[in-house]
Amino acid sequence: MTRTPPHLATLVLLTALPVVTLNMFLPSLPAMTRALQATEAHMAWVVSGYMVLTALMQLALGPLSDRIGRRPVILSALGVYTLASLGCVLARDANLFIAFRLLQGAIAAGTVLSAAIIRDMFDPRHAAGRMGTVSASMALAPMLGPTIGGFLDSVIGWRAIFGLYAALGAAGLVLCWLDLGETLKPGKRRLRAGDYGALLRSARFWAYTATGGLSLGSFYVFISGVSFVAVDYWHLSSLWIGLGTGSITAGFILGALITARMAPRLGLGPLIIAGRCVAVLGVGLGFLLFWGGATSPLVLFGCTLSAGFGNGLTVANAATGAVSVRPDLAGTASSLFGAFGMGMGAALTALTLQAVAAHPTPGLLLGVILTVLVLALAAGIAAVWLERRAGNAG
Repeated sequence: MTRTPPHLATLVLLTALPVVTLNMFLPSLPAMTRALQATEAHMAWVVSGYMVLTALMQLALGPLSDRIGRRPVILSALGVYTLASLGCVLARDANLFIAFRLLQGAIAAGTVLSAAIIRDMFDPRHAAGRMGTVSASMALAPMLGPTIGGFLDSVIGWRAIFGLYAALGAAGLVLCWLDLGETLKPGKRRLRAGDYGALLRSARFWAYTATGGLSLGSFYVFISGVSFVAVDYWHLSSLWIGLGTGSITAGFILGALITARMAPRLGLGPLIIAGRCVAVLGVGLGFLLFWGGATSPLVLFGCTLSAGFGNGLTVANAATGAVSVRPDLAGTASSLFGAFGMGMGAALTALTLQAVAAHPTPGLLLGVILTVLVLALAAGIAAVWLERRAGNAG
């Protein structure tokens, strides 16, 4: 058993695995529905139920790691995830398959505790830099996952995807056993209920959390509404929609790489504000161009590139700020940050789908994105102001 802190590659794997678990099988969903003799509404649980349970698991696993340590929680989660993935491979009944699929939500520990582990190891500025690197690497997962899943489904069958999940879980378990030493500082006093209450009452924590959640929320608005607009307004093919959708992810990767390089030098505050301003100005310009008569798809995809870039500058820094408010509760803070972001994403997705179903226009979509980004900017300004008021450089 290792006693040294994990390498960055281990944390990248832990962070990316929940993402590919969410999206890699999506191209196979119709084939899965037919094979398990289920209805589309029934099989929707493999997506929505997984997201709900993932959010709940985040809320439980973070505080647990603050009490017993990061290593045992992650190893246990990887073990449950691996067995659940094998269960999905073997299940022949839809209900049994869904039950095992929901158990895969234990892998939420990877996302939650990677942020806590990085904060255990580094001061806020260097932690933000490391989290920027992890975020940039993780952003490739939603781009590559469905492609790999579609290939496996067409060549072997959809069960191969869940076999790959099981193999990744087993590999992650071995890797973490060998590489993931405990990073929670030894000899800490026992946490009390009042400690958690202090975190929940912290305006600084919630300002950072709102900044990150709303920033990610703009991404959910875009990906949930862009297909309706692209098809109904411009009649674009699925190929062009896929390429255009990648614009916001490409921008995020670039911004996250800049965060990895600049956060140790500049600190959290300047990058958070810069990211929010770039996003607001870029999408605001696109909104004005559309209403001025420039209705090309390049306007939409070009300005959402700036939104992704701004998110890359913001999200890792906001997450670092949130887990730095109470470093002894980094696991709890990370779980709340993640659960808030997922809840915000779910709410904004529902709102966007309802709005664009009635009015599938670029102007409406950009208007919703811009509104969310302005709120994120306000939250970011509040977070930086509260940080300075607390006497920290940020």
